[in-house]
Amino acid sequence: MTTLRLAGIEVRLGTTTVLSGADLHCDDGEIVGLVGPNGSGKSTLLRTVYRMVRPVAGLVTVDGDDAWALSEREMARRTAVVVQETPAEFEFTAREIAAMGLLPHKRAFDRDTAADAAAVAAALGRVGVVGKLVDRPFATLSGGEKQRVLIARALVQRSRLLLLDEPTNHLDVRYQLEVLDLVAALGVSTVVCLHDLNLAASYCDQIFVVDGGRVVAGGKPADVLTPELILAVFDVRAAHYVHPLTGQTQLAFMSATAADAGARRRLTPREEVSNP
Repeated sequence: MTTLRLAGIEVRLGTTTVLSGADLHCDDGEIVGLVGPNGSGKSTLLRTVYRMVRPVAGLVTVDGDDAWALSEREMARRTAVVVQETPAEFEFTAREIAAMGLLPHKRAFDRDTAADAAAVAAALGRVGVVGKLVDRPFATLSGGEKQRVLIARALVQRSRLLLLDEPTNHLDVRYQLEVLDLVAALGVSTVVCLHDLNLAASYCDQIFVVDGGRVVAGGKPADVLTPELILAVFDVRAAHYVHPLTGQTQLAFMSATAADAGARRRLTPREEVSNP
């Protein structure tokens, strides 16, 4: 069982408070989405979990233990991270990147074993990186292929908590769906930052909305992603509809300015007088 709890998280960069009083929870096997406008603090909140940004107040716990009190090795055994800022100058192959997931389980000077090689091959196979792709330089892979390799590394790492920062960024729609289908099939506790609210609604068990450095809403997607909240946080008009293929609640969007202008054009002259 793997759980994550964030309580009262506050982060300052210099004299600027970028997160204040942020709470979040992820229960065993859940996919939790973090959504919010650019600059809202959602990626910073995720970074407090994988210890790239240390909060000045609040507590991050993984399975009840203070994440910041765990050793680096123990934290790496419990959490795996896939970030969007992947260095393009990597000279490693896809297989070598995936094999980096073995490091938290190795002592100094330990050699890789046949079992290690089999684990790496199995992880790459599970994410569909097979054949010639396995020995291709990582830098030459497509965006979707890179994300698959990084998820394979997380599988090799054997962590039960997966943290993903914009895993669908810059991917076309096919690879967006394939990457999130893969994540959903893993069955591990997952926290993922997403821009696309419809992807979040489709794949996440819970969604937490971050705005202005605060978590302003949290819960099931249909309960959280209301037209009122979307207008307040994203400044766009939204309407719910049922996806004809999946039956899930989805959102249609229109800019607030265009929606208001359209409504105004539909008014009769008498209504315009009474609704200036």
